[in-house]
Amino acid sequence: MEFEKLFTTIRIEAEKIENQMRRDLTELLPTIDDLLAEVLEYGLLNGGKRIRPLLVVIASRLCGDSDDKIYRLACAFEYLHGATLFHDDIIDNSDSRRGNPTINRKFGIAPAILAGDFLHAYAMSVVGRFSGKEGLKVFCAATAGMADGEFMQLRNSVNTNLSELDYHDAIMGKTGLLISAACVIGAMYGGGNREQILAMQLYGDNLGCAFQIIDDLLDYQGDSAKTGKEVGNDLMEGKMTLPLIITLKNAADPDRKRLLEILADTGKRKECVDEVCQLIENYKGFNLARARAVEAVTIACNALQIFDGNSTLFERELLEGLAHYVLTRDK
Repeated sequence: MEFEKLFTTIRIEAEKIENQMRRDLTELLPTIDDLLAEVLEYGLLNGGKRIRPLLVVIASRLCGDSDDKIYRLACAFEYLHGATLFHDDIIDNSDSRRGNPTINRKFGIAPAILAGDFLHAYAMSVVGRFSGKEGLKVFCAATAGMADGEFMQLRNSVNTNLSELDYHDAIMGKTGLLISAACVIGAMYGGGNREQILAMQLYGDNLGCAFQIIDDLLDYQGDSAKTGKEVGNDLMEGKMTLPLIITLKNAADPDRKRLLEILADTGKRKECVDEVCQLIENYKGFNLARARAVEAVTIACNALQIFDGNSTLFERELLEGLAHYVLTRDK
């Protein structure tokens, strides 16, 4: 699918998703505190790619259902994603997101925590209402896995001897599980059979993996004006992401020793971002990490081959285009 057509479709669907979110918030207003309403509006309607709810919609259509109620179910994934961002920004002590003050900076830590808790509970209620017991089971498993992934990332932040397998396990919890769950629950809602649901799970797993690897690359190579984050932010926080893991594995002893020296010192991590970037470049850490993302996208697209009918051609091409777009995104 041509990127222009892909972006047009994404924009149209994102508008529908955002309109449903606005309707949901309007419906909630009489029942929630004014400050909570303000926090939710600021946190949820302040930009975002809407990738997760979009996947729910496309997966449902791919499996044969075009009911507009899917947008209500789809929004639950944006609510849970929003909840994780509210809490992540507290954990990371972040000042900005998407170029704006984080919830914890604008409203305080307590409102950020409580609003995230509310969104988590609300998302679960929506999923249970529209996808039933089996859908809620998948959703809750993804949520639990995400929390476990965060604990794994905390442990990994002090472990400079990580393998790529350790990294993969962590990012599946952090990013992959919710993307995969969006694909699976969308397919379930659409009436997909077991083979189709498993295919969407494989697609989602690998799309999530590629998405996180590109996030890691953008942290070092992105334009802060577009990403909304300072270049080298992950390094400054001591996060072991794939480009760095690959470099530590391949570096000659003097360079590896220097990298470990920088990683062990909070001040040096902030001062030596350019030096670390150059070392990663020298050992092809960026190129090899991107190659892993390309491999994941290839697996994701191959998983869609079971949807071979003409009636699903548009949705299949849309998912393939979305996977390839992940490789080229700049924010």
